[in-house]
Amino acid sequence: MDGKQHIAIFTTASLPWMTGTAVNPLFRAAYLAKDGERKITLVIPWLSLKDQKLVYPNNTTFGSASEQESYIRQWLEERIAFISGFDIRFYPGKFAVDKRSILPVGDISEIIPDEEADIAVLEEPEHLTWFHHGKRWKTKFHLVIGIIHTNYLEYVKREKNGRFQAFLLKYVNSWVVSIYCHKVIRLSAATQDYPRSIICNVHGVNPKFLEIGKKKFEQQHSSNQAFTKGAYYIGKMVWSKGYEELIKLLRDHQKELAGLEVDLYGNGEDCDQVKEATKRLKLTVRVHPGRDHADPLFHDYKVFLNPSTTDVVCTTTAEALAMGKFVVCANHPSNDFFKQFPNCRIYDDDNGFVEATHKALNEEPAPLTDAQRYQLSWEAATERFLSVSELNQVFAKELEKKSSKKFASMSLNLRKNMEDTSAYFHYVALGFETTRRAFGAIPGSLHADEEQCKELGLVTARGREGSIN
Repeated sequence: MDGKQHIAIFTTASLPWMTGTAVNPLFRAAYLAKDGERKITLVIPWLSLKDQKLVYPNNTTFGSASEQESYIRQWLEERIAFISGFDIRFYPGKFAVDKRSILPVGDISEIIPDEEADIAVLEEPEHLTWFHHGKRWKTKFHLVIGIIHTNYLEYVKREKNGRFQAFLLKYVNSWVVSIYCHKVIRLSAATQDYPRSIICNVHGVNPKFLEIGKKKFEQQHSSNQAFTKGAYYIGKMVWSKGYEELIKLLRDHQKELAGLEVDLYGNGEDCDQVKEATKRLKLTVRVHPGRDHADPLFHDYKVFLNPSTTDVVCTTTAEALAMGKFVVCANHPSNDFFKQFPNCRIYDDDNGFVEATHKALNEEPAPLTDAQRYQLSWEAATERFLSVSELNQVFAKELEKKSSKKFASMSLNLRKNMEDTSAYFHYVALGFETTRRAFGAIPGSLHADEEQCKELGLVTARGREGSIN
């Protein structure tokens, strides 16, 4: 070890898939590495060409991991004003069509050599460990921090037999997170509760959105009309991402909202159904393909309508506030962080939505103060992360632990023994293909296949016994 903290950030997605678990961990890596005091490694999934075609937009594919890394670094450099020296490594992943998610293949903790295994940050720890079979995360790393991004229970409840599935998933999530994480950060109270967890929004916004907001601030102060368009919504076009709630609100209150025009932007499996639903409305609702939220097309909209209650902390809401817009959103735990901003208009019921929308369209947004702008930034998010994760105290605690002569109490030993037994049961159960399939794993995901190992320069894992020691 070189005296620096080594932080490995594992996540469940990578660019060019524009999803929160691809974008936010990338910014986290960049800002943690900014001052050069820590060694940061971002560990992201590598997909086969077949899966890339299913996941990445605009037919974007990569022939090698180095090619994808170059794409990611260029994307980041266009959005931050500093050079950040962090490493990028890839683990084998497969796309689960039924879950619309990338799942790890094999023991991905092996991507980090034992001599560098200091601190691990698991972005979506439940997702990364549902089917984990290999060395125990808490054993390999001195500290494992899980960051809960997704309200999986809310999504599952909307499926067939959803309540029963959510009941089971809640306990599975608690199980794997408790045996693999020392500390858990929940972005908001919208997620399920976990042992040893704390609620803190440790995400910021792409600096581009803050720059757009500054330009709007200048326009407002020069007496120019900063916002010339009305209301819009942007998000993946699936019903569970807020479209169901928004279409219902518009349908049920067409009379009160007469004259309202709304533009919807997004791509997704339910795009055709959303278009059909808007055609049955008397209001003018236009449906457009998805675009980057920083596109100049969005700069002049004044009101962002977001009734979604499946988010944990909605990235597009933060981006809209950063651009100086009004945001109309539900009184829901996922929006608690945004209540501190005067341009966030919270509603409790349908009538509140109608009233908040009318007011937002007929008023001018308050310019963000420097302090409010800072709260939305990745600099502030990184400070919050370092504070709640107590990373600056980790080494001191380790030294104290090594020098202490006190024995742990019987209750602590008992809890540790129970946890070790539980972890061993998970390890054994997930080592059999039949059990893995029963849990919902992708067939053949116990070990990476030879093609992916060759593409990533990994030793073929098939036939090798794992270890949780």
